[in-house]
Amino acid sequence: MSSARRPDITGPDATDSGATGPDASARRWLSFVPFRSVTVPSLIWPALGVALLLGSAAPLINKYLIGFPDEIWQVDLEVYREGARSLVEGRPVYDWLTDNPQYLPFTYPPFAALVGTVLLIAPFGVVGWAWTVLQLALLWICTGIAFRPLLDRCGVRRGLAQGGVAALLVHLQPVQEGIRFGQVNAVLVTLCLVDVVRRRVGWWPRGSLTGIATAIKLTPGVFWIHYALARQWRVALISAGTAAAATVITFLVAPSATIVFWTDALIDPGRLGPNAHTQNQSLRGVLLRLGLEEGPRLSLIWLVTVVVVAGLGFRLALLLERAGEPVAVVGTLGMIAVLVSPVSWTHHYYWGVVALAAVLGDGRRTGRIVATVVGGAMLWFPLPWWGADWRSDGGWLGAAGFVVEQSDCWFALLALAGMAWFSVRDRRTI
Repeated sequence: MSSARRPDITGPDATDSGATGPDASARRWLSFVPFRSVTVPSLIWPALGVALLLGSAAPLINKYLIGFPDEIWQVDLEVYREGARSLVEGRPVYDWLTDNPQYLPFTYPPFAALVGTVLLIAPFGVVGWAWTVLQLALLWICTGIAFRPLLDRCGVRRGLAQGGVAALLVHLQPVQEGIRFGQVNAVLVTLCLVDVVRRRVGWWPRGSLTGIATAIKLTPGVFWIHYALARQWRVALISAGTAAAATVITFLVAPSATIVFWTDALIDPGRLGPNAHTQNQSLRGVLLRLGLEEGPRLSLIWLVTVVVVAGLGFRLALLLERAGEPVAVVGTLGMIAVLVSPVSWTHHYYWGVVALAAVLGDGRRTGRIVATVVGGAMLWFPLPWWGADWRSDGGWLGAAGFVVEQSDCWFALLALAGMAWFSVRDRRTI
């Protein structure tokens, strides 16, 4: 691909640099007006795409926002909100639990509680609906960025195609659960995706958005390792510096909560819930379900597994970086994050949206399409829960159930293999 820059043409009169008078001044002013090329016909296809996404999401909204009982309504969003309330009211952030029947603790860095104070500006019901709208908007953005090679083939109907793809993605289990629980994963994935994939230098330095994401939740810190391996030192320093600045600011506002998190809450995975539960689809969760008990033996086996998977994953991300595949880089790092984290609930696999886009590419190759359909099916159906049910039957069905119970973990490993096979191999054969 040529690296020559396109001429900066702002309009039909852009070459008339010597024009003067009121008309010329008006033309020069209009050349800087945002969306000057937007016309009614150009908005029709995106509007239809948005309508398609909203129509597809309507059953989920009806189920999880209208029909759900109050006591289990947006339970994770309630955690974020109560963490922020604890910060404002001086309650112990990491000791306070949500109301009956959930009794959930706040498990995120204190910066997440600080930014979560915006959730206190309206009644919880209003905030829950607004958070759902935000998640759908972020899904739209992620779809447009991650699936760009495919969508660009659709020409003027790109907006409709974007809505069609998003309408399918909203029914993947991680995205569904994000709407059900009021989760933050859509925010984290979007921040990292925009930061890595953007084509132009914006007003914010590259790396800052991944830094903010890491300050909210630690798992995007895998991007720092990649930046170091890729020798993108400036980006790494900006990202780590942004997270550090956010942490320092939070310490100045809430010193006790900051100290408790970094010295106690962070090193207690039990705060996150039963680690051996089906919903924990990390490598450590699989090892626990294999029957390994907490202790040095589990820690050693888990550490070896993490080193092997992370080593291969970061190597792949570096190859993809050099091959000019930023979407695949994000997808790879997202898969590493969910695999090596001590606890990765099924809704953390929102990163799978990006991984599927990286595997699909522009959708011209049959192999990529088949792999994407298979991967999408693995996230479409609640396979881990089916497997957990089959395990209780024993016999051959119980053995098959154990394999199926780890489906999200298998998805992550297969997604890494798929991105390695298609993205890297395709580049080498060009």
